[in-house]
Amino acid sequence: MDTIPQLGPLYGLIEGLDRAARESALRLRRYQAERKRKRRGDTLRPGVDTPLWNELLVKVRPLLKKRGEKALLARLLGVPRQRVHEYLQGRSRMPDAEHTLLLMAWLAARQRGIKLG
Repeated sequence: MDTIPQLGPLYGLIEGLDRAARESALRLRRYQAERKRKRRGDTLRPGVDTPLWNELLVKVRPLLKKRGEKALLARLLGVPRQRVHEYLQGRSRMPDAEHTLLLMAWLAARQRGIKLG
């Protein structure tokens, strides 16, 4: 290809910009891939990655059908009723360890016919 001698430096600049753009895009893709990975210590969200929590929900939900049961459970856990909804129906939050253990104790008591709260 025949080039104009005055444009020689411009071609070098364009090649340099092209190389820099490709390297930048590659770094961005690597960064985004790293951000999507779960990091150790991250807060878990309810979903397919929490099979034990999902199973606990299957056991607890039928016991909360009766009117006022969620309010009683919320009172026992010491959280607002809305929080119980977010835990059990909304699936947008998970309780901390202490509240989870309390929920498990509540479930065990209810399965034995003992009413807490």
